[in-house]
Amino acid sequence: MTPRQSATEIARQLREAGYVAYFAGGSVRDKILGQEPKDYDIATSATPAEVLKLFPKANEVGAHFGVIIVRHHGHHIEVATFRTDGSYKDGRRPEAVTFSTPEEDAQRRDFTINGLFEDPEKGEVIDFVGGQADLSSEVLRAIGDPVARFTEDSLRLLRAIRFATRFGFTIEPATWQAITEQAGLLQRISPERIRDELSRIITCPNRAKGLDLLVESGLIAQFIPEVLALIGCEQPPQWHPEGDVYVHTRIMLDMLGPEAPLELCLAVLLHDIAKPPTQTFDKEADRIRFNGHDALGATMAEDILRRLKYPNQVIEDVSFMVSRHMQFMNVQQMRTAKVKRFMSAPTFPQELELHRVDCASSNGFTDNLEFLIEKREEFANEPLIPPPLITGRDLIEQGLKPSPRFKEILESAQTEQLEGRLKDREQALEWMKGQI
Repeated sequence: MTPRQSATEIARQLREAGYVAYFAGGSVRDKILGQEPKDYDIATSATPAEVLKLFPKANEVGAHFGVIIVRHHGHHIEVATFRTDGSYKDGRRPEAVTFSTPEEDAQRRDFTINGLFEDPEKGEVIDFVGGQADLSSEVLRAIGDPVARFTEDSLRLLRAIRFATRFGFTIEPATWQAITEQAGLLQRISPERIRDELSRIITCPNRAKGLDLLVESGLIAQFIPEVLALIGCEQPPQWHPEGDVYVHTRIMLDMLGPEAPLELCLAVLLHDIAKPPTQTFDKEADRIRFNGHDALGATMAEDILRRLKYPNQVIEDVSFMVSRHMQFMNVQQMRTAKVKRFMSAPTFPQELELHRVDCASSNGFTDNLEFLIEKREEFANEPLIPPPLITGRDLIEQGLKPSPRFKEILESAQTEQLEGRLKDREQALEWMKGQI
């Protein structure tokens, strides 16, 4: 059973019990746009107690706000009573709610495109806020007074950017003005919620526009102000004819595939984050330099992502990719063993894509990319890092006591193995005796 079928069945039971029940919000919007809704919410005249009476196994975790979660054939359908919201003292959730009518319920929602209802039985759209016209015109508009909407729930500031990015819509002037004037309200929102919205924006295929909107609105200054320093940070024109570091970064984001994973998108966003603080002007060579921006960038990326409460693995992967992005220029000079170790990192496929868009957005060089792709094919039939031919136990059996020399011999043995000079254990044991 599909999510829509489950939601339709729940709505049917509500209607047969004498209540009004509509599909609400995103599912209605997405259907009008010709997209398959990921989930369905139901708005109803039934109170939480009445919903629970019909669905006694439902989850009443949001009953205080008029929300009940009904489980049906593996789907979780949110059933919310038509309501108006009280004051929002924390800038996120209302202190109290009052059950009301569909018309009043629509007025409390964030944007007109999200304020639509659909009659599940007839398929008719019920529009009290002009959402259909805005969908047709590709406009994102706050319902009612935009300042009031953003003051009530300040996360809506970022949600506006996300919807405009996702759908390619234009934010209408009054709504945009309210976003820019009220950007500081984002300070009331937890880092975790900001992180979740940023992740959705940066992984959207239209992510470059999303970054522009975050910058132009002043919102990014509230949580990653370091990005603003990229604007106007000049680069050597012989390597970066495209422009400053910000232009370079946004072009890279635009070049990523539509399904680019979060870690890669964040690594692209932050790969040159340390260029402004490391920028120097070499007068003798008449060029701009950014010595050490990869190492400092890894530290800055870690600080930024930790500030936004990203999971440790995401932080580790992104900072690692940032730390290594300049090493690609040297891969053709690396020994085979070093190339194999370089390529064996779990993040290497994403790093290769980062390198691709890094070059494609600037100097256009593809030599190192092509070299690594060839090596990947060459090494495809065997593990990049095979099991070792000798171990520490072999060294102990030869009378060597545990010491730093252990590590040196084992690393040398691995290098010889990766280079193809040691092909089997017998060979390796003979080689080992010569090292002791």
